[in-house]
Amino acid sequence: MKHTEFTTPETLAVHAGINGNGFRPVVPPIYQTSTFSFENADHGAALFAGTQPGYIYTRMGNPTVEALEQCVAALEGGHKALACSSGMAAIHTTLVALLQAGDHLVCSEAVYGPTSTLIETILAHLGIESTFVDTSDLKAVRQAMRPNTKVVYVETPGNPTLVITDIEEVCALAHEGGALVVVDNTFMSPILQQPLHWGADVVVHSMTKFLNGHADVVAGVVIVNSEARYARFRKVLSQLGGVLGPFEAFLVHRGIKTLALRMERHCDNALKIARFLSDHPAVEWVRYPGLRSHPQYEVGRKQMSGASGLISFGLKGELAAGRKMMDALRLCVLAVSLGGVETLIQHPATMTHASMGREARERAHITDGLVRLSVGIENVDDIIADLAQALEKASPPAPIAMAIKTQPEPRTECVGHELP
Repeated sequence: MKHTEFTTPETLAVHAGINGNGFRPVVPPIYQTSTFSFENADHGAALFAGTQPGYIYTRMGNPTVEALEQCVAALEGGHKALACSSGMAAIHTTLVALLQAGDHLVCSEAVYGPTSTLIETILAHLGIESTFVDTSDLKAVRQAMRPNTKVVYVETPGNPTLVITDIEEVCALAHEGGALVVVDNTFMSPILQQPLHWGADVVVHSMTKFLNGHADVVAGVVIVNSEARYARFRKVLSQLGGVLGPFEAFLVHRGIKTLALRMERHCDNALKIARFLSDHPAVEWVRYPGLRSHPQYEVGRKQMSGASGLISFGLKGELAAGRKMMDALRLCVLAVSLGGVETLIQHPATMTHASMGREARERAHITDGLVRLSVGIENVDDIIADLAQALEKASPPAPIAMAIKTQPEPRTECVGHELP
């Protein structure tokens, strides 16, 4: 980015990572090549020795991918970033780079299902121990720490319960014990939360979600805060091979240009929908960081500039009612994933978190009745109307008649962007 004095997230999302490479393109080109030629034998040798900058092979580095990495690193306030082929590739790379046999890991119990599975299977087979706790409970984190604890892995808000962990407090506790802190920032995006600012050592994202925002790319990223850590992670990523291709990097970089605008709409829509659900007689409970009813509401106000677009809720008829409601939806899409322009709804216990097993889900309070809603950027009246008709069908024999209220209320219940 030419004008480095402009550091607001909205401006960085549009301009960061565009250096032009001498040709002054407004949009970074796609270098769709697997390998790069050398000027001569000495040039090739210098590139492999690391004494001269340049590109060798796309698994080791590519200009299109690097442009995306620079953009995300700037948004997160990090030193450098490493784009990966998926969110899981980013998490795998991070944990393999930081842990070895005999080490211990403390992890949020409310975490993406495959993350839990990776830790409890593949990492366990490598001799890495783990303990899952409610990381919003500092006492529980402290009790879980051991002399060989090397990493505290936090997902906040947690998936899918939306429990919020105080990043600053957990970092202070972990660093006191000699451990590093990794934060999965997927649910927030760097527009709404920057974990490195609060003391985290590494940040990961599934760029499939809010960063890309269009449900057409699978990608991940790791952001680090030092050159030494970057070099270590780069070596691991190159050896594991979970790198992102240039075309996918181009698409994600393009998606990020509208990230700030999309996040504002996600936040505004989600707050209105969370209020609608909270007032609905068929709904047992609602968990949304922008409502004062959220248990960690004040922690969210401290470290988040918005409440994002994820809502968890449960119906009075539990799983049976939830299934009827999801099957009756016409606008909201029944699908896993989140963070896209479209509204998605799913049932974690039988979908995204099924691999955790019932015992682990119960420990993380992922009940059979929990429904997760990823609010899109459609007209909010249309989303609420669809939810209303589906809830009515899920609650026979007495249909529920109620007014659909979408007018914004006073700002006292929301963290984030001002409502109109």
